[in-house]
Amino acid sequence: MKITDIFKRQQRTFSFEFFPPKTYLGAVKFGINAGQLMKLDPSFVTVTYGAGGNTRDNTFDLVKLFHQDLGFVCMAHYTCINATEEKVANDMRALHDMGIENVMLIRGDPPKGDKSRAFPNADGFNYGTDLVRFVRNYDKFDFCIGAGAYPEKHIEASSMEEDLENLKKKVDAGADFLVTQMYFDNKYYWDFMDKVEKKGINVRVIPGIIPITNFKQIKKFADMTGANIPDSIIKKMEPHQEDENAIYKMGLELAIEQTYDLLDNGAPGIHFYTLNKSRAAIDLYEALADEFKVVKNKYDKSFNPRLPVR
Repeated sequence: MKITDIFKRQQRTFSFEFFPPKTYLGAVKFGINAGQLMKLDPSFVTVTYGAGGNTRDNTFDLVKLFHQDLGFVCMAHYTCINATEEKVANDMRALHDMGIENVMLIRGDPPKGDKSRAFPNADGFNYGTDLVRFVRNYDKFDFCIGAGAYPEKHIEASSMEEDLENLKKKVDAGADFLVTQMYFDNKYYWDFMDKVEKKGINVRVIPGIIPITNFKQIKKFADMTGANIPDSIIKKMEPHQEDENAIYKMGLELAIEQTYDLLDNGAPGIHFYTLNKSRAAIDLYEALADEFKVVKNKYDKSFNPRLPVR
């Protein structure tokens, strides 16, 4: 099933992102955590793709497991760093043949120390838009295509206006919906949504949320992606960063508050960045379920997302 078909049935979607485990122990832990998260009946799940495609086989195996063995609607991430047209076509054919109908297409990052060979790409895959356009126009496939959005602008963009121009090109090239990078202050999302609408970008934009359960780790991620952690959160959490339980409690409370605001003000669902851990995602999701009763169906009769499905 295509995720755009789910949008027609669920005005709000709740989805989880996983990454392929790298070790046997990681696989065991992943199996436990994924099993717990699957009980929450997500609208769909996504599986990430390593820098330069270095987890290609593991990503495809995990996507196949979710789709064929567990029966979930699954979206495969795919990046085009160092890719050729032949490779992209072959990989899309492999996903198509296993029954996958949804792909998250992003430029991705080069493997460490490989930036000199990544650009310019000989086959023209220098931006996510190039990949979206190729897959959309390739006549053998008909994927639902997701793409990334950056409420605080992409770290490599010189300005928000430039980033919005690039985002519109990506949607015009064939992206069906967008999922945002993580952020920690909802004003970024709402300001971004205003800009998106004024730009004429008319697809669903799902906010991506990650609870801060490990302050040092999330701060590192934020620095890498250009996401701002507000001073109020830093002042609250930094003095307790060595206290795992305290950070977990504070991070979960902040995530619940952030998610309430998003849902109450018109966000079309939530995409949870799980880091392959179940506890925070489950606690956050169940907190919402307690508040909203059946969270997926709240506002079903009256709710209208900020942006319609194209």
